[in-house]
Amino acid sequence: MVGMVPYSNGSLQNFNGLEEKLGDLRALVGKADGDPLRIVSVGAGAWGSVFAAILQDTYGQFRDKIQIRIWRRAGRAVDRGTAEHLFEVINSREDVLRRLIRRCAYLKYVEARLGDRTLFVDEILKDGFCLNMIDTPLCPLKVVTNLQEAVWDADIVVNGLPSTETREIFEEISKFWHERITVPIIISLAKGIEAALEPVPHIITPTKMIHQATGVPMENILYLGGPNIASEIYNKEYANARICGAEKWRKPLAKFLRQPQFTVWDNSDLVTHEVMGGLKNVYAIGAGMVAALTNESATSKSVYFAHCTSEMIFITHLLAEKPEKLAGPLLADTYVTLLKGRNAWYGQMLAKGQLSPDMGDSISGKGMIQGVSAVKAFFELLSQSSLNVLHPEENKPVAPVELCPILKTLYKILISREQSTQAILKALRDENLNDPRERIEIAQSHAFYKPSLLGQP
Repeated sequence: MVGMVPYSNGSLQNFNGLEEKLGDLRALVGKADGDPLRIVSVGAGAWGSVFAAILQDTYGQFRDKIQIRIWRRAGRAVDRGTAEHLFEVINSREDVLRRLIRRCAYLKYVEARLGDRTLFVDEILKDGFCLNMIDTPLCPLKVVTNLQEAVWDADIVVNGLPSTETREIFEEISKFWHERITVPIIISLAKGIEAALEPVPHIITPTKMIHQATGVPMENILYLGGPNIASEIYNKEYANARICGAEKWRKPLAKFLRQPQFTVWDNSDLVTHEVMGGLKNVYAIGAGMVAALTNESATSKSVYFAHCTSEMIFITHLLAEKPEKLAGPLLADTYVTLLKGRNAWYGQMLAKGQLSPDMGDSISGKGMIQGVSAVKAFFELLSQSSLNVLHPEENKPVAPVELCPILKTLYKILISREQSTQAILKALRDENLNDPRERIEIAQSHAFYKPSLLGQP
């Protein structure tokens, strides 16, 4: 099998084709022979860790041409229950067990299970275990806990942080880039938004947060999103994604990231894809509630899907004059998140009474539930009277959120805590609720486009 090398799961990939793709990207970045292309993933949640692991599995054998690392904070301990579960996962996978024994790392997991020592999250990440995805062992990763060391000379920085942490960490990163000669490329995986009400109400997406924090031009900041569940992608389930941004980088990066079972397309519509990335998490929480409250009724879930997608279409038409239609990968990304994502899981747990909004939006073993902060941001933004639109039936000006009853209900459940999860069903069964088709027709008329919502004149 000349020119073929194995993936960590035993499947094969073309060595020569990989080397050519890596060479093309190195040339575009301007790397000299002997100087590796430096890629660092900042943040070690499920998707950030899987993204780094995929790159390591794919290109890690070219050690003189590429360096792949992941940054996370040091010091967070693994609790005893998680250590016990981790031990069970290790012993259920012969390949993982053998690998740890060869690396002389198995004993520490035995001791942690017995309570004789404490494991740390950055420590287990080096062995290929992500705290938010314990059941899916990854390849061993090069972990850096010093942020300056991780990013100061990186050519490509992957933002694997929650949107709620993106600004803070990239403001810190910017301090290390003052003397840089070259401008880094940044690929953001974050899904969520901030709402700013001054000088006019507008949203700030993660790519904008990065731009504002670092001064890196938007041309060099891209968003990667798609229908994916991190663990399934690493296990080589077929998936696809889109990398969105300026043409200079999105096309070569799409080629570089493309895998036999992970198709990456490129797209210029950064706004629609990034906003949809945040919106789908909002409505996924409600989808989880509906599924739990109706005992997985396919009919109820389809009714919810119709209403929430119509609200998503309406909101994107407020933000972009000609947004990409909610079809293809965008629709698939929404579907998979509503079907099986941490936000949908969170909604289910709330409806079953196993979690409470008072417990916060950072859940052990799952990480940050990004839809919660996005509910608050979108509701506050679309409640502003300065953005009033004409109600199609009542013929009077109303805040845009008045045309988004599902978003309003989620806010009352999760943020103001005025209502229980049962309210989501009441909203669906309200006979006064507009036909979703009408909301889509209103949106597609372009009558409500508000460029100020993106901070544009």
